[in-house]
Amino acid sequence: MLEVAIAIIIGIGVGVIVGVLGAGGGILAVPALAYLLHQSPHAAATGSLVIVLATAAVALPGKIKRGQIRFREGVFFGSICVVGSFIGARLSAYVHGHVLMALFAAMLAIMCIVMFREGLKQRGGDEQIIEQRHSKGFAVIAIAALSTGFLTGFFGVGGGFMVVPVLTLVLAFSMREATGTSLLIMIMAAATGLVSRYGQTIDIDWPIVFGFMFGSMGGGLLGGPLSNKAKTHQLTLIFAVLLAVVAVSTGATVAYQVLYGS
Repeated sequence: MLEVAIAIIIGIGVGVIVGVLGAGGGILAVPALAYLLHQSPHAAATGSLVIVLATAAVALPGKIKRGQIRFREGVFFGSICVVGSFIGARLSAYVHGHVLMALFAAMLAIMCIVMFREGLKQRGGDEQIIEQRHSKGFAVIAIAALSTGFLTGFFGVGGGFMVVPVLTLVLAFSMREATGTSLLIMIMAAATGLVSRYGQTIDIDWPIVFGFMFGSMGGGLLGGPLSNKAKTHQLTLIFAVLLAVVAVSTGATVAYQVLYGS
């Protein structure tokens, strides 16, 4: 019961972050389940998809109400994402847990650098930068969506950590539009990742996952309204810091486990 209570508390914090940033659920849920709640990496990846799917579904209506969802682009991007998500989820089962988490940390570090640079650019003038952007061609969008979906399925994350940067940098979305639309894409990709894992032998502690999920859903409702109080560059930099913290902590934990045989 204690671990379930801890899972609920952690879930609330994760949900608030998802509500504010439109991302972060999976990148926090996976290491939290693996290292704080003692799930195997593959069980953590699967449980994370359940959590992200439910949290994004709860946070989505608030974003719709505030007009921060671009449905046509979101559905198009998400439709390509699900293909990559299916492939990634099937391949994930063949990768050792330590390797999976090490790759996870490396990917977050790369995305942290990208978003930090973007946040610094926005700091000088959000609107001017947005107006100067132009959406890329179909091939670039398709490759970005396929790659995002693959990482979603492979690592068991909702994909918001990738979707938000791609929507801002490739599709010329504002940060608020990206955080809102990413929820729609996360739902599509996470659902596909779960379906793709059907038939795999994974030992999941469902009480912990559901406790985390309900806490995260509640936190998502709290976090949504908070996003309107922050400036665009602030959201971007907060997102970059979040990626950095998770990347460093995950990488350090993996290194410790490899060195000391945990």
